[in-house]
Amino acid sequence: MPIEILMPALSPTMEEGILAKWLVSEGDEVQSGDILAEIETDKATMEIEAIDEGIVGKILIKAGPENIKINTVIAVLLQDGEAMPNIKTAAPPSPTAPAVEPQPAQPAAPVPVAEPTPSGTRVKASPLAKRLAKQAGLDIATIPGTGTHGRVIKRDIEAALSATSATTSTTTPLATDGFDLIALDGMRKTIAARMTASFRDVPHFPLNVDCRLDALLATRKAINLETADDGIKISVNDFIVRACALALKKVPEANASYTPDGLKLWHNADVCIAVAVDGGLITPVIRAAHAKGLADISSETKDLATRARNRKLKPEEYQGGTFTVSNLGMMGIKSFASIINEPQGCILSIGAGEPRPVVNDGVLGIATVMSVTLTCDHRVVDGAVGARFLAAFKAMIENPGLMLL
Repeated sequence: MPIEILMPALSPTMEEGILAKWLVSEGDEVQSGDILAEIETDKATMEIEAIDEGIVGKILIKAGPENIKINTVIAVLLQDGEAMPNIKTAAPPSPTAPAVEPQPAQPAAPVPVAEPTPSGTRVKASPLAKRLAKQAGLDIATIPGTGTHGRVIKRDIEAALSATSATTSTTTPLATDGFDLIALDGMRKTIAARMTASFRDVPHFPLNVDCRLDALLATRKAINLETADDGIKISVNDFIVRACALALKKVPEANASYTPDGLKLWHNADVCIAVAVDGGLITPVIRAAHAKGLADISSETKDLATRARNRKLKPEEYQGGTFTVSNLGMMGIKSFASIINEPQGCILSIGAGEPRPVVNDGVLGIATVMSVTLTCDHRVVDGAVGARFLAAFKAMIENPGLMLL
């Protein structure tokens, strides 16, 4: 019987996505595992694989910029001798009708694709590069490629845009009277929906504490001098992630999530790190951070942050997590309170370390001080639990040798 190809849910939070490109045409014969199309989610570009063999009988939804709800029928596969069923629309299946289970797709690897360009030549380019060039009105054949085998990739388009000042954004502004309206992409829509729901539905409260950094900065300097030849460079944020993970193990009640059936107390301290990317924010996860040393945390953080900015993370690398760290200290922000990343019970906001007057045994002095704010879901973490977590965190930040125990 005909097989419906559905818009897949590529992550637990995905409600809709953009069908960026079909890689097959009607009449094509496909085998299980063949790539059918590219889907843009709020976090990355993914691929849909065929889970059955057959012939592409009908493509019901063309590639384009509009968001498509998950479980919408986007195409139909036919077996030998089958006729195309009478499908008038590409509406989602009825709630009472059994839906075909979508196959989780693997992250899209940019595939060199040679296509005609405005200049008549054929050029190898990643799907993302071609789309950005089209949006900016650039002839991709005139852009030098720096990817594998001369393939044009995203950074080449960005360099061309910078050089020609063709545009200041990869999203086309919609001209209006008195301002430019930037159309919302999938990431920004998802952020808006999730943060609105979290701020509205989660009873939250902040707790603040100041931490002295002088001992930590001295320890960091000594470590980096010793490991310079090995290419290891520990950041203050690496210490913060490890201190958070160890504090969560000391105060497991803070490493928790609310559910209607009860509180989930997580066994591992899976610490998310908020990373700013073009158009929004993503939170890759350092899994079992309590079991990793500073060097491992540093290496993993750099790798995840780089691939997050390039939209190359796998879903399992940014989904889940039990606690989030958001650090704006490097941007000069003294203190702030973040919105909880549901279903996590807490998020820690890190401000800048700066010289401040302090009192030591009744004597006024100067110390490097960092303000942090713990935003707590009051359904999970009470004030006393949050205070105990911050006390454990502060003790390790101010006495970094405790992180070795």
